[in-house]
Amino acid sequence: MSVVAFERRQNAGWTEVELDTILAALHTAIGPATGRTWETGVTESGDVQFYLLGPRPEQACELCVSRIGGRYILEDGSGRLLFEHRNLDLVGLHARAAVSSTPRLMVRLIVLWCAIRSTLQEKFEPFLVEGEELLVQVAPQLAAFA
Repeated sequence: MSVVAFERRQNAGWTEVELDTILAALHTAIGPATGRTWETGVTESGDVQFYLLGPRPEQACELCVSRIGGRYILEDGSGRLLFEHRNLDLVGLHARAAVSSTPRLMVRLIVLWCAIRSTLQEKFEPFLVEGEELLVQVAPQLAAFA
């Protein structure tokens, strides 16, 4: 989902309590180390929205929270519905889970596993090949004893 920067209204209709709740839920995702920022906006029909934007230069929308009537709608960057509820605290918990650092951790673990596996294969494969050759040479003599 692309975000077009229009003239910004002050808080764009969000109350301070609502913004504090959303920011508290996403405080680790918005940290300076991540490069993420946030922005508020309004839909064509006047409903308020909160955008979690990715790092520069693209600043792609990673998460969107909208307030339509009395309901809060949580969507991912592609516009898919993730969660919907009247309680903003519950929406905040789902938003935190949606932007968790688990995928990065999983990628690091997979890369570490591949590196360890490759190293072990390089170190122990010669022993295994020699063991097979030895077995081929010794097997006929072992068969004679059976």
